[in-house]
Amino acid sequence: MSYDFVNELRWRGMIHDIMPDTEELLNKETVTGYIGFDPTADSLHIGSLVQIILLMHLQRSGHRPVALVGGATGMIGDPSGKSSERNLLTQEILDKNIKGVKNVISRFVDFESGDESTRAVLVNNYDWMKEFSLIDFARDIGKHITVNYMMAKDSVKKRFTGEVDGMSFTEFTYQLFQGYDFLHLYETMGCKLQIGGSDQWGNITTGTELIRRKTGGKAYALTTPLVTKADGTKFGKTESGNIWLDADKTSVYQFYQFWFNATDADAENWIKIFTFLDKETCEQLIEEHKQDAGRRSLQKRLAEEVTIMVHGKEAYETAVEASQILFSKTVTPEQWNKFDKATLLEIFEGVPQVEVDRKVVENGIDLVQFFAETTGFLKSNSEVRRALKENSLSINKNKITEERAINEDDIIAGDLMLLQRGKRNKFLVILK
Repeated sequence: MSYDFVNELRWRGMIHDIMPDTEELLNKETVTGYIGFDPTADSLHIGSLVQIILLMHLQRSGHRPVALVGGATGMIGDPSGKSSERNLLTQEILDKNIKGVKNVISRFVDFESGDESTRAVLVNNYDWMKEFSLIDFARDIGKHITVNYMMAKDSVKKRFTGEVDGMSFTEFTYQLFQGYDFLHLYETMGCKLQIGGSDQWGNITTGTELIRRKTGGKAYALTTPLVTKADGTKFGKTESGNIWLDADKTSVYQFYQFWFNATDADAENWIKIFTFLDKETCEQLIEEHKQDAGRRSLQKRLAEEVTIMVHGKEAYETAVEASQILFSKTVTPEQWNKFDKATLLEIFEGVPQVEVDRKVVENGIDLVQFFAETTGFLKSNSEVRRALKENSLSINKNKITEERAINEDDIIAGDLMLLQRGKRNKFLVILK
């Protein structure tokens, strides 16, 4: 697969700034371009998904992507978009984070197969910075960029003029470090392009300027708009925190729900940014959605495409099945067995809960006593018996037609039981 990289990004609304002649360069030759990832955590959340997708677009359009993990710059912290100094990470935490970030990126970009000219490369800037002394860096790099030039950058200017604590020398040097990364990749790998979010424009152009002043060469830059939500709230965050790209940090069910619950305005924007569906398909989906927004067909397709890309088709199908449990009339034991406790707790978030001693169930207990006295789900034994006669009681979505004992066979996901009266009155029992 090969296509016009810039045109592809343009119709998707993914270009914020682009240096003159960048488009011509990409159409003329195979270009090596890089994107940097800060190892501030041992994984990446969906805020980094745009940059990962850009690497994928670069590779698919016939160019060579380089993913740079900032083992060195991660020790400093990028001041761009920040109003205060970041906490410095220990070497132990940094090493763990670098490993995690590498693992995530490797799931999306091909570092193994294909033609060598387009095969992705993964690098760590600590590898070339670890032997660089301060004297050498100041003499060989620092003299090429003036303080006036560095002070003019928005990431620096805002920290000096705003009502904040200013900026340490450590953070002030960040753009020089990132600029040197670009220079190093330019000299060692022929890398001519750096891509990043719009808040990185200052750091990226420091790199192009350093390359021009030190080598006389020409390098190029492209940035994308920062993804926002239509309501102005921060993209990628929920009340429970970040939406991560690892299932052990954010369950596939929760990940799927994030995209499925997108507003109409966000879904129209995100279907172009976060999927590889072509222009015609995206426009058709948007138009179909406008005809009948209640079906949420756009959100369903968005959630499907992104969840499959990040977690795979099988995990996506399980997430869809999990999302349907709340509204299913019956659920078989085989279906319950597909979900772990954490996922079920997410599905039934907001449902009243009670903890019960596990031995009570293991020893067997009368249904009437369990529904009333033991759990407090229903107010009295007579209310339980009345609900039985009405045929309105269920355990784990299965109707109870007669008074019987509750036992281990009624447990799902190791230590949960879902009690229900009618369609809406649900109650979750957690066995301890």
